[in-house]
Amino acid sequence: MSLDALERCILTALQTAGRMSNVELAQHIGLSESPCLRRVKQLEEAGIIAGYAAVVDQRKLGLDVTAYVLVTMAKQPDSTTEAFHAAVRMEPHIIECHAMSGSHDYLMKVVAGSMDDFSELCMQHILKFPGVQHVESSFSLKEIKNSRVLPTAGKAGMAG
Repeated sequence: MSLDALERCILTALQTAGRMSNVELAQHIGLSESPCLRRVKQLEEAGIIAGYAAVVDQRKLGLDVTAYVLVTMAKQPDSTTEAFHAAVRMEPHIIECHAMSGSHDYLMKVVAGSMDDFSELCMQHILKFPGVQHVESSFSLKEIKNSRVLPTAGKAGMAG
């Protein structure tokens, strides 16, 4: 689906204020309510808007530690890789996991209440996931930027 300027404005507005009513959204982008709602529905049906969620402050939930865990896998059959993926999906403290190019196979973002909690999670769970050979962890000392807002302009460096 090719996006026009109004659809890009809708996406930008909803990413920053997802609870905005259709009336507010229509006023914000300078469109009447019915066409605005129709465009939002089209973006949802096309899967461009994949859902809506609350942004939760992890520290206010007592999750003070953020670790980035690099995982190296032993050479294993596909069934082991699938079992690893299933184990990752089942662990709620792993909030992101990406298959990587380069010297490590996966990069995980892990949250925990304390260093002790992270240590237990890593030693008693992650290191025992199927196929895991080695893990290397780095810890966030200070969050500089944390945004789920994607650029809507379509090209790097352009505001949207």
